[in-house]
Amino acid sequence: MITMYGIKNCDTIKKAQKFLINHKVDFEFIDFRDNPIDKTKLQTFVDKVTWENLINKRSTTYRNLNNKEKGNITLELVLKNPTIIKRPILIIGDDIMVGFSEKNYLKL
Repeated sequence: MITMYGIKNCDTIKKAQKFLINHKVDFEFIDFRDNPIDKTKLQTFVDKVTWENLINKRSTTYRNLNNKEKGNITLELVLKNPTIIKRPILIIGDDIMVGFSEKNYLKL
């Protein structure tokens, strides 16, 4: 089973969901605004993919951070500002996939 984390009104999430549905891939969607990611799960994401790959530096949330925060991304900062996370996050067994790419999704 695949678990997708994101925000339901995100255009990239909608594209990824449509792709998975059209390719008959079963998945569970978790909106991290409605069901916030806990510190342990976030740490697992960071351990697997690093902050560099997890943070969406093009997001409004990231651009609104001050330089000190941008230079020191912490679990607490991201838990307080979950929209800074690149979307979607797919959990496939022990693997994590960040962002949407048809090429990568075709491998699912």
